[in-house]
Amino acid sequence: MDPGPAAPDTVTIAARLAILDWAAIERGLWELGYAQTPPVLTPGECAALVDLYADESPFRSRIDMARYRFGVGDYKYFAAPLPPLVEALRVHAYPPLAAIANRWEVALGTAHRHPSTLPELLALCARHGQTKPTPLLLHYEAGGYNCLHQDVYGDVVFPLQLTCFLSRRGRDYSGGEFLLVEQRPRAQSRGEVVPAEQGEIVIFTTRYRPAAGARGHYRATMRHGVSRVRAGTRYTLGVIFHDAR
Repeated sequence: MDPGPAAPDTVTIAARLAILDWAAIERGLWELGYAQTPPVLTPGECAALVDLYADESPFRSRIDMARYRFGVGDYKYFAAPLPPLVEALRVHAYPPLAAIANRWEVALGTAHRHPSTLPELLALCARHGQTKPTPLLLHYEAGGYNCLHQDVYGDVVFPLQLTCFLSRRGRDYSGGEFLLVEQRPRAQSRGEVVPAEQGEIVIFTTRYRPAAGARGHYRATMRHGVSRVRAGTRYTLGVIFHDAR
């Protein structure tokens, strides 16, 4: 998909998501474990989310990555209720992704099926003791990075998630590329570097994608991270659909 100008603020998040090329998104997810959208968020919306970071009231916790050897930088998990824009992204991106996730389950031969709406998924999470919201803002200064990881918070794990790019690549920061690494059986791992512009969204697998093999599909394990920021300040919004314990 060719990046175009971000939709005006007057167009709802639901409408912006609805006009994305979901067939192309699904092809990317099957083939590479990720897909990239044109700008979905406006510069004003990106700036407003970045401005939230200085205020403690919207958040339930802050994590210093270096303390836990996750990398160098910090992030904050939103508290409930989520900011309206974040809630809209989570609610309206979920149904088309759930349909893709269920086709993945069929390909992998599992009996598991994901609920068709976000409230149903969150109710399932609650029954497993997962009640803490997981959308988060991530912040890196020069020298910051995020080690390769997976965002798993309990027994209930939705297999797809989003990263929304809030800072301007080449202006607010340099370096800090989004990274994906796929482990391949009996072969060396394969990496992807995904440069993204302000307002764009990268949709990617939480743990694995179905990969075609000689005997059908198998789980190709994937992890994601961020390369070292060479200069400036980088902010992103992470939208994870399952809640945490």
